[in-house]
Amino acid sequence: MQVSSIVIDYMPVPTEIIELVERFDQYYQKYTSPSYNETQVRREFIDPLFKALGWDVDNTQAYDERYKEVIHEDAVKVGGKTKAPDYSFRIGGVRKFFVEAKKPAVNLKENPEPAYQLRRYAWSAKLPVSILTDFEEFIVYDCTRKPSPNDNSSLGRIEYYTYKDYIPKWDEIVSKYSKKAVFTGKFDDLADSLVQKKGGKGTAGIDDAFLAEIEGWREELAKNLALRNANLSVRELNLAVQKIIDRIIFLRICEDRGIEEYGQLKVKVEGKGVYKNLIDLFLHADDKYNSGLFHFRHEDGMEEPDILTTSLEIDDKTLKHIVSRLYYPESPYEFSVIPADILGQVYEQFLGKVIRLTASHQAKIEEKPEVKKAGGVYYTPTYIVEYIVKNTIGKLVENKNPTEVSNLKVVDPACGSGSFLIGAYQYLLNWHVDWYITHLVPLMKEGKSATDKEVQKLLPVKPVSTKKGRKKVRSAGSDYDFPIYQMSDDDWRLTSDEKKRILLNNIYGVDIDQQAVEVTKLSLLLKVLEGEKGERISKQLTITQERVLPSLDENIKCGNSLIGPDIYSTIQMTLDNDDEFYRINAFDWKQEFPDVFEQGGFDAVLGNPPYVRIQAMKEWAPIEVEFYKKLYKSASKGNYDIYVVFVEKGLSLLNKDGVLGYILPHKFFNAKYGEPLRNFISKNKSISEIVHFGHQQVFKNATTYTCLLFLNKEEHQSFVFKKVDSLNSWLQNGDCVSGCVLSEVASHSEWNFIVDERGELFKKLSSMPVKLNEVSTKIFQGLVTSSDSIYLLEPIGISDLKYIKVKSNATGKNYELEREVAHPLCKGSLDIKRYSAKPSKVVLFPYDSKMSSESNKTILIVKDDFEKYYPNSWAYLFENYETLRNREKGKMKHEEWYGYVYPKSVTLFAKQKIITPSIALEPSFTFDRNGEYYFVGSGGGGGGGYGIILNDDFHLSYCYILGLLNSKITNFIISIVSSQFRGGYYAYNRQYIEQLPIRTIDPSHPEDVARHDKMVSLVEQMLELHKKLDAAKLGSEKEMIQRRINATDTEIDRLVYELYGLTDEEIAIVEGNVV
Repeated sequence: MQVSSIVIDYMPVPTEIIELVERFDQYYQKYTSPSYNETQVRREFIDPLFKALGWDVDNTQAYDERYKEVIHEDAVKVGGKTKAPDYSFRIGGVRKFFVEAKKPAVNLKENPEPAYQLRRYAWSAKLPVSILTDFEEFIVYDCTRKPSPNDNSSLGRIEYYTYKDYIPKWDEIVSKYSKKAVFTGKFDDLADSLVQKKGGKGTAGIDDAFLAEIEGWREELAKNLALRNANLSVRELNLAVQKIIDRIIFLRICEDRGIEEYGQLKVKVEGKGVYKNLIDLFLHADDKYNSGLFHFRHEDGMEEPDILTTSLEIDDKTLKHIVSRLYYPESPYEFSVIPADILGQVYEQFLGKVIRLTASHQAKIEEKPEVKKAGGVYYTPTYIVEYIVKNTIGKLVENKNPTEVSNLKVVDPACGSGSFLIGAYQYLLNWHVDWYITHLVPLMKEGKSATDKEVQKLLPVKPVSTKKGRKKVRSAGSDYDFPIYQMSDDDWRLTSDEKKRILLNNIYGVDIDQQAVEVTKLSLLLKVLEGEKGERISKQLTITQERVLPSLDENIKCGNSLIGPDIYSTIQMTLDNDDEFYRINAFDWKQEFPDVFEQGGFDAVLGNPPYVRIQAMKEWAPIEVEFYKKLYKSASKGNYDIYVVFVEKGLSLLNKDGVLGYILPHKFFNAKYGEPLRNFISKNKSISEIVHFGHQQVFKNATTYTCLLFLNKEEHQSFVFKKVDSLNSWLQNGDCVSGCVLSEVASHSEWNFIVDERGELFKKLSSMPVKLNEVSTKIFQGLVTSSDSIYLLEPIGISDLKYIKVKSNATGKNYELEREVAHPLCKGSLDIKRYSAKPSKVVLFPYDSKMSSESNKTILIVKDDFEKYYPNSWAYLFENYETLRNREKGKMKHEEWYGYVYPKSVTLFAKQKIITPSIALEPSFTFDRNGEYYFVGSGGGGGGGYGIILNDDFHLSYCYILGLLNSKITNFIISIVSSQFRGGYYAYNRQYIEQLPIRTIDPSHPEDVARHDKMVSLVEQMLELHKKLDAAKLGSEKEMIQRRINATDTEIDRLVYELYGLTDEEIAIVEGNVV
């Protein structure tokens, strides 16, 4: 027998690896002795190992510091201990994994401390995989699990090699940890698999764990402050707790970054009088940093100092517990490597709750009403922030110099934790570094001074500060007059003075929540200090006598972006109602930012405005809701969402050349409430670009269908439309369907933009004169009971002709109900299919269905008749008397308490009709010939449905219309006009299906009549075949029937193509759009 050979393409082991292994083995005793240190093993073995894996360890390509492949971070030492991993391996400036190096004398396999240290770094940086090595051992760790000092060294270990494995297993190591492995996605596949497996006990990510940590601090502090400070108001309590937490986090991060003395917080909480000791530290920070975070003394030109938090009483035990959780080894957090966006995500969630005070002055933590209604707080992913910033600010800075860029004003009118402002600030910092390296650094290398005329032309003019504060004017010509300085040959950085200038000149934000404002300030101030060293800051303080950080009180402000002070004259309200006054928090943009509006307004408005339906807002902000309707065109129709108002407001904040970039739901494209905003945008021809994500989910753990909307003040004759079908492909390669759309297409009508070959065919079909709504007398939604758990029941057991056995989810009990008031009910897409329906529920229907249908009037069965003729059903309803009466906040507290709250369509269910689920993967219409199927309007577990009753005047058979509706042409149109959901589902709501073009029949045209009759015959066959399929018991029989169904379906589609006059090319387009 001949055996075919299998060739495995092994990666050849580089000569240098063979030499390294042989040398280490030959002098093993020397290299594993205690005298052979970490620096030596890194230089002689670990660096060459990773060079052989393709990494540019020595930066031979001379990349700028921001784009180096390998960062050696051991220079950051605090208290004699390394506070950053030895190596950070990156692609395009993005961290991929850490490597922690130890000397070979350390037993990495058994010693738990090095593993804990590595996992602590990687977990804090949210890196799923990292490596611990002394060359003798090479250990790969899963770093998704929260580290604990009690973990043994094997916890999370996923690969273990010794130096003797490097040669026989070289191809395996290369396939996962080489630079090529990262580029080809193999490393990311490993990392992603670990993240997806995460979920067991102790596997909280850094964001979830740190959120739980600071939420615990908030509760501890709030309860203790409320207990020890009886006169604190709820507003003072919230602000005090936020300030204290922010100050502790700020100083602790500065310690790990080497800016503050390591361990100073820990020292301050030793002994008694802890809060007094911390206040001393805060006062020292005020002298050093000059930020509103630490502002305790009166200074000219600055806001009023904080005299509240310094007067508070806090128990030592509370503060000791908080601070003890911030230091090694108890703390799993390594603050020097926690990414800025992780801190933002944590704070965004943190801000979703608020402290309340009970009548007895006890603190209680509650979710904010707007957050509760919105289903939570969702942080905007960094890649979305970067895209919006690049396509707004990036375009504004093109072909400009720093002096011109200093005039740009950027604002987020709902800044939250500051993610967009941090992204905008970072973009401007990077832009300035690049510009200075290109234009200024060559002159500096020539030895020219800051006072040289050629240099002066390149330096931005520094604005005269309106705040005096406590500072001295620095001398001209010092090193600090250059906006950039050199850390190493290829590492140029902006001075903290320049970073402050950019921040104060360019970045603005507003939020209605004072705590959010404080968090935004904190995040921006930490960004100013990023990359700074303690020695340089000390030197700056000595030379310039100017404190390190700016006050952001004039840039980041608290207020209601949508409401100005004119609300007090427009709407009757009592100004002595403090709660109302503070909740509304009216904000006068022109008064708060006079310099900006003297120049015409902001250059860029960007952000992620809140998504809250107005009917939810009415519960806690009824005054504002009415004001929005009067003030904003976008709020003039229906139950709008607050984000549409932010779009209109954002445009009004722009100057004549300004740009707006938002991420927001694309529901307003098609929703009725979106019509005023669509009209507003179309009249101004404001759109420059739209990125439509369809059903792709941008927000983690949220189901929100979004787009990126870019608007300009100036008119556009056309705009770019991008449709993203795969979020991953768009992220990695920019893959999307992109094209140009004429602005006139974006009218007040629903927006359905098509930039591919489907456009002309869609236009042709849409221009057909008759639509489904014209051949129908009713397209109606299903039942709305307002208590489905009572009215919708599970059929159980065997029933007889008079009674049906059911189980109630409301009571958990079984019942026998009279069939005349208990009808079969279909649960949306679970039960309504193409050409068939299989009801899975029973609905208790307290109406006279026959009389209601015949009279077209809603006739509720009167109480006496109900008790007499349907005693079992009445007894069941009466058992749920209190629940039914209290529906919709007591709307049913009257004698007809057992009816539905909204009985609008009850007259229609006993009629002949076509039915469809409200969401489906494909057209799923079927025929209810005898008027026996009921369905709900909406709801989980399959959702609701719609019914269609035809207009007899058109003389079109139900089966004819059913064939058209289930065709691939319907699928084609729905895929364009409808909302898409996760899993490939589309909405089949009335607003979408009523637009479907219907090919009418000319009764005087024999060929037309023949086509109609042929369609009816084919559809009757389909209905019968589906009945047979449901009844078939044998697999072979089912298979045979399914083949006939497929063949008949194809014949129906062919007939529909003929009826609609499609060419072969058009048919190919339709076939290509079948989901």
